[in-house]
Amino acid sequence: MQSHAEPAWWGKQGEDEMAGSQYRSGVPDNWFVDPVRLGVPGVRQAEEVDEDSALSWQTDALCAQTDPEAFFPEKGGSTRDAKRICGSCDVRGECLDYALQNDERFGIWGGLSERERRKLKKRAG
Repeated sequence: MQSHAEPAWWGKQGEDEMAGSQYRSGVPDNWFVDPVRLGVPGVRQAEEVDEDSALSWQTDALCAQTDPEAFFPEKGGSTRDAKRICGSCDVRGECLDYALQNDERFGIWGGLSERERRKLKKRAG
């Protein structure tokens, strides 16, 4: 069995420091961040969300939890993955309304491409 030398900082001095009240690992006391306070999509507390905000629906949007590139494909690229995700999203309607009201010209919004949204606006208008 081959023995190895321990680093100098593994010595008794390090053990004493760890046992003492002065030892600090370099991790701040407030290291924990609550995901609700960070605004993690799909995780929220109703009393903390401003329901009157025009964008409050984005908290529950599935697209915010996935790769954004799927929702903004290159010209001629596939929109299938984005539309599949939109199909099971609880805020699809709000998303589409937002895109139509704000004339979003790029990406998949509410399960529709820019071309599909243009056609929808034309039929409605």
